[in-house]
Order: sequence, then C-alpha cells, then structure tokens
Amino acid sequence: MGSGSEEIKKLMISDLGKMKKEGKKITMITAYSYPQGLIVDEAGIDIILVGDSLGMVELGYRDTVPVTMDEMLQHTKAVMRAVKHAHVVGDMPFMSYNISVEQAITNAGILYKDGGADSVKLEGGQEMADKVGAIVKAGIPVFGHIGLTPQTAGILGGFKVQGKSLERAKKVFDDALALEDAGVFALILEAIPQQLAGIITEKISVPTVGIGGGLYCDGQVLVLHDMVGLFKRFTPKFVKIYADTYTTQLNAVKEFIGDVRESRFPGTEHSFNMKKEVVYELKKQLGVD
Repeated sequence: MGSGSEEIKKLMISDLGKMKKEGKKITMITAYSYPQGLIVDEAGIDIILVGDSLGMVELGYRDTVPVTMDEMLQHTKAVMRAVKHAHVVGDMPFMSYNISVEQAITNAGILYKDGGADSVKLEGGQEMADKVGAIVKAGIPVFGHIGLTPQTAGILGGFKVQGKSLERAKKVFDDALALEDAGVFALILEAIPQQLAGIITEKISVPTVGIGGGLYCDGQVLVLHDMVGLFKRFTPKFVKIYADTYTTQLNAVKEFIGDVRESRFPGTEHSFNMKKEVVYELKKQLGVD
C-alpha cells in the first residue's frame, strides 16, 4: 500500500466465529447493487446479504419465489464490485437447490465462482441438511436460514412467527443442530420467539443472526429498503426504520419537475458556454439572428 493509506481487511469466516466467542455483535444488511454495496461497506457493516428479497424490493415481484439464478448472479456480481471489507453472502433462490444434491452444488458454485460471493445462503433445516453438507464438502461455505423461511412460507401458514408451541420450538431447535452438524458457518434465525433464539444461540457453536429473533442472537440483519423507508408495501414488526428515503427521493423528483417546468433548471452553473466572438461568427455563418 502507498504511504498514508491503510489496508482494508476483508472480514473472514474465522472473524465471525471469533466475534461470537468474544460476545461482539455481528451486523448484517442486504444490498443488491453497486451503489448500495459501496454505501453499506463504507459504513462498516460486517456481512452483506445479496438476498432474494431483491425480488420484492428491487424487481417488484409479489414475493421471493419468482427470483431466478440469473437475477441473483447479476446482482451478486454488482455488489461484489463494490465491496472491500464485508463478507458477502449470495442467496440461493427458490428451486435452485431443492431438487437434488447435484443441482444444489452446481448453483452454489455459480454464485460462488462466477458471482464471486464469499459464501451462499439457503433456506431450510433438517430437510436441507444433506444439500448443505454436500455444498460444504464441495468447498463452498454455507450460511443457514431457519425459522420463517420466506421461499416456503406457504406451507408454514404464511409470514407468521415460527416455533411458538413446544413442538414447533423443538423442530426449530433440531433444525439448528442439523445445520450445525452439516457444516454451516452461521445461521439466520427469522421470526422466532427471542427465548428460543437465545437457547439456540447458547447451544450451537456457530454465530446466529436474527431477523425478528430478538436481542439474544449473536447479530442482527435487516433488509436495507425496510430500514431506510424505501419499501412501502408493508413493514414487518421486527423492522426499525432509520430514515425515510422514499419521501426524500419523491420530494427531490417533484422539485426537479417544478424547476424544469418553471425554467429554474438548468441554471448558468449547470450550463456550458462558448466565447462571444465564436457565437457571433457561428450565427453569422448560419444566418441566425
């Protein structure tokens, strides 16, 4: 590195494990584009998830189910071009890993090798442990995701809190153990009671990151568009809104429209000029008054 500059250290999986052991909270947020990647990485976020939530907040789908591997690949590549520090997780979309172990490894490899992601994430517990294990054995780090799994929310009764009954809580706990055994390096706990999240966090060796999982997780993740008030269709209970950038951008566009219509923009400071003598000669030659 040149004189006066500081080397930017890439956050590694081992760093996340160390953070759990030391009780240092892990921060995680979504990003889907080059400018978003620049912003959240500069802010000092630990983990960036290129989530299939892009289907809803960027592409306008009703839910995450329609998202394709091609879409995930392009957005992952865009974010990777921006990031220097954060660990970037590429999300595996619905039906990119569900059919077979071979399919799961192939598509994980696309996000990891072609997309450049530092790891991949897939949803599901015990029923996906064989695929998680195979991907890990293929040399690709896997971030697990249990509790509410949006891709299969339909069979869970919709977007509802999971693990509230004794039976369901044991199922979520067993899912966590199965994924730990399969080799995940971290685990998202979505929309489960905070007491259950606390038990899982204490009992497993890998970091837990909550989204609607309460304060006892090793870290927290939110969708960027939710926390900056950019996604207006609905706001989950677990979201804290830190800014209203939707209104900020809306007002900026309205002001631009008014400035153009009232000839306030562009001004002299936004325009280029020729020398007066050049203008005079040009008009003379073109016969313009």
